[in-house]
Amino acid sequence: MRRLLPVALSLLAVALLVTPARAERVVWAPCPGALAALECTTLSVPLDYAHPDQGTIAVVVSRRAASDPAHHKGVLLINPGGPGGSGLAMPRYIADHTPLGQYYDLVGFDPRGVGASTALRCLKPVGLASLDSRPADDQFALWAADARSSEDACAQAGGGIRPFVNTRDTARDMDQIRAALGVSKINYLGYSYGTYLGAVYGSLFPDRLNLSVLDSSVHPEWIWRQQFLEQASAYRSDVDAWASWVGDRNAAFGLGVGRVAVLASVEQIAVAVAKSPVGKFNRSVLDGTVGEGARYRPLWSGLAQLLAAVRSGSGPALGDAVGAGLALAQRGLDSMQAGVFDTVTCEADWPTDLSTYYQDMRSYRETFPYGYGVLRAAPTTCTYRSYSPAEAPIPLSRNGYPVGVVVQAEGDTQTAYAGGPAMASRLRDNLITVTDEGAHGEYGTNPCATEKINRYFVAGVLPDSSSICPGSPRPDTPTDTTPTRAATLGQSVQNYLAALAPF
Repeated sequence: MRRLLPVALSLLAVALLVTPARAERVVWAPCPGALAALECTTLSVPLDYAHPDQGTIAVVVSRRAASDPAHHKGVLLINPGGPGGSGLAMPRYIADHTPLGQYYDLVGFDPRGVGASTALRCLKPVGLASLDSRPADDQFALWAADARSSEDACAQAGGGIRPFVNTRDTARDMDQIRAALGVSKINYLGYSYGTYLGAVYGSLFPDRLNLSVLDSSVHPEWIWRQQFLEQASAYRSDVDAWASWVGDRNAAFGLGVGRVAVLASVEQIAVAVAKSPVGKFNRSVLDGTVGEGARYRPLWSGLAQLLAAVRSGSGPALGDAVGAGLALAQRGLDSMQAGVFDTVTCEADWPTDLSTYYQDMRSYRETFPYGYGVLRAAPTTCTYRSYSPAEAPIPLSRNGYPVGVVVQAEGDTQTAYAGGPAMASRLRDNLITVTDEGAHGEYGTNPCATEKINRYFVAGVLPDSSSICPGSPRPDTPTDTTPTRAATLGQSVQNYLAALAPF
């Protein structure tokens, strides 16, 4: 890795590189397909900002103009996270769920490597290892071989763009969008990985950022392997909280009295379905179901019913339970993306000694089986990274733009709670904590957090330096009584998952 310039000189060089003498003229046209209600345009940006004469790539941008021009407050740039998430639909989502479309030009974009922008397309490797939430030691080498195969496949098809698909260059693309829109400052809303992207943008271009909200924040010190290891711990914390709640309602669910007894029942069911799966519902699906279901407090009763039905092994509720479990487990797997995800997260160095991963996998399959904890500890493409990043991740700071807001849910599994206070402390931002909540992405879904953020974006009024919002309520299941089921288990799970924010 080449030696970095001193920080001040490096930031000055970057600023000069990404501020064109004349902003590219933006021509808006209706977005294609389902996004036709929005406007889209395509910008050309340097592939390599250190050598802008060596080719450009396309970044596609979407916009929904403010509906009340008389009270226009500027541009709000939005990123849904990932890394690798498409942002073109975000202006529509924010307009549908908040009042910000009245005051702001809502702007989304597909980051470099993603979707309609110049895409990073990796070959699909041949899978060697099967999904197992508790793999035996003799399977570890196959998992490592899968990771190496994925890296080799991306190295073959990633072309020359892969070393430049990273957070720094995506932040520089954001500044190109700002310049093309003809504004001196942007406002910013980022979810999940988008929190880190926003913090990087503010660190690189502090004089070009105004208001900012970072929702479900990455921990500034966990870039990137530690971030994934902490996901497993967050899942386990949610499962423990769920088991304590169920253990106070043994008359309702019959899974045992107290947390320890409920967890023992879960493990008994895991042993049973490992020997005799119920259709596609095997031990790995069960572990995913328990982890994902325990995140969402409104589903706690449904998860307990699901496990009771699987344990019984028969009856009219069994098919309903299996369908609901498969939906929950698949949602957990869908949060693990590839391609751009596996490239951006390689911007930081990962261990290359496989024994480090194998040691963690042994521990995590035992301690954190729920929510596929072992996958968070396993080797990834980054273990075998085939290129050297041009730059190391930037130290985050806030120096020159207004105090922002960080929002964090206590039970969030994608970005564990500790990331929120740590990011708020690093940037000296104000923190909103959503208590007793495992959902990911609170703005637009949690009424209390949404109201506070609306006031910040619309009236410029910051919430308290540290404030509390309640999460989604737990089921109304009194202790030691039998709950009333208003809908079938499958309906309740599917309906709830459909209503979640798309992050």
